[in-house]
Amino acid sequence: MDNKKIKALISLLDDEDTEVLLHVEKEILALGEGIIPFLENEWENNFNPIVQKRIEELIHTVHYDLLKVRLAAWKESGGKDLLEGMWIIATYQYPDLEIGKLRSELDQIYFEAWTNMKNEIHPFDQVKILNNVIFSQYRFSANTKNFHSPSNSMINIVLESKKGNPITLCVVYLLIAQKLNMPVYGVNLPNLFILTYKSDSVQFYINAFNKGLIFSKADIDNYLSHLNINPLDIFYQPCSNLDIVRRMLRNLSVSFEKLGDAVKVEEIKQLLDSISDGREIID
Repeated sequence: MDNKKIKALISLLDDEDTEVLLHVEKEILALGEGIIPFLENEWENNFNPIVQKRIEELIHTVHYDLLKVRLAAWKESGGKDLLEGMWIIATYQYPDLEIGKLRSELDQIYFEAWTNMKNEIHPFDQVKILNNVIFSQYRFSANTKNFHSPSNSMINIVLESKKGNPITLCVVYLLIAQKLNMPVYGVNLPNLFILTYKSDSVQFYINAFNKGLIFSKADIDNYLSHLNINPLDIFYQPCSNLDIVRRMLRNLSVSFEKLGDAVKVEEIKQLLDSISDGREIID
């Protein structure tokens, strides 16, 4: 990159001519992710509030464009790594977040659970051991006080604060359970994301938002009946990692909507549209 050219472009960010400004922004954005350090340095050394604001917007646009590329690539690869999908979402608010940090934090919880697991124990006992590690030892819990906070949809903040919404707590639980070779999967239940333990011989359900409460198909039947919702098969069976990420984005959109941040609502909806297949889930 030509530093002189970059400085010249940035110096025009306070131009009052809209046409000039749009051309300058287009030129800067065309430089891609590599322009960010230059923009950050210029922001620190530029005391013009108008220029600083425009630099902030440019940095966000570059990060957002990168996020879209990563999300599309994740979907096209089959969405096999759920943590990667959650990390991509978290970079919307925390663009410098490293996925390795998240893996290390989850590995610590996994190791604690693994040391307590015994061979050939009943699935209920496996779940009870994992519940004890996650909800008693590590003290993960439902964030009922700030339920609609966007931070509840950020896996890094949930791992740090130990508080989350139903889907993020389920994701933490699911990632550790699957690393333990437990057949645990997400389930797209209306208004409440849950988990299912499903093997060839047994299936039951787990509510991570309620400290890993175990319940049955009959309980889901009663729940759906109470909501006057038809008992569709998707409310009982495992969903895909892509379904989980889509639902997380819907939750995040609602969070920003409640905060009155129309710009972020629109950006999240664009991300959701980019990986949507036209199916709607009742949240």
